[in-house]
Amino acid sequence: MKSQGYFFEDLCLGMEAGHERRVGDCDIIAFADLTGDRNPLHLDDAFARTTRYGTRIAHGMLTASLISAVLGMKLPGPGSIYVSQSIYFRAPVRSGDLVRASARVTALEPSRRRVTLSCRCAVEDEIVLEGEAVVQVPARNGLA
Repeated sequence: MKSQGYFFEDLCLGMEAGHERRVGDCDIIAFADLTGDRNPLHLDDAFARTTRYGTRIAHGMLTASLISAVLGMKLPGPGSIYVSQSIYFRAPVRSGDLVRASARVTALEPSRRRVTLSCRCAVEDEIVLEGEAVVQVPARNGLA
């Protein structure tokens, strides 16, 4: 496992990274157990059929957590600290969907060693989530 991600000085506008995961029933159940969010929309087929989605869907925050994997492990990576995240959920994710999460550097704030990243998740060609994250990144001289 990578122990150190990018230092702030190594980041450039336009850098991108991604992560993908096929979301399964076991992920949805584990997320419900972990968070306590047992909304029947995520867990009960009969209930979900009565909703506008017609089937169970994954928790929105389960999908959003794939962005955390990109930021925490790839760009900027280990050593970075999540400061904020805006999220807009555009479409549902269903069990079996392959979700592709990505982040792209859109702004650098050297005085605070903060980077802003445009974030999105897609299933096939459909954007299911988009937003913006701000992350604090360690400096090469070891300052957090």
